Amino acid sequence: MLTKITVADYMSKRLVTLAKDTDVVDAVNKLLDHKITSAPVVDQLGHLLGMFSEKDVMSIVLEAAYNQSMSGKVGDYMTTEIMSVDADSSIVDLAEKFQQSSIRSYPVFQDNELVGIVSRTDVLRALASNN
Repeated sequence: MLTKITVADYMSKRLVTLAKDTDVVDAVNKLLDHKITSAPVVDQLGHLLGMFSEKDVMSIVLEAAYNQSMSGKVGDYMTTEIMSVDADSSIVDLAEKFQQSSIRSYPVFQDNELVGIVSRTDVLRALASNN
């Protein structure tokens, strides 16, 4: 039954993270290499500072079109207004949250600690494996 499945059951626990001083070209390549749409930006202690996503990359592309070069640091483009979910949340509640937002993935917290990331694809996997 889908209502008993939690975010923790389907989230990605192997986080691909970035630092705010990572060069944007390197960050874009990391997203592409790992076939992910966003990555948490963390400090040296692993605390979440922001998210760097495909949408943020669009700002870089537009700026590069005008400046004829792509440069900058992740911290200059990352989204700092973070919406997150709790690891114990129901996958159904998460599906509703996705439906009401254009966000494609959320950082997942448990006891105020970043423990994973969950995407729309993870919700699809939950649905497919429980039918």
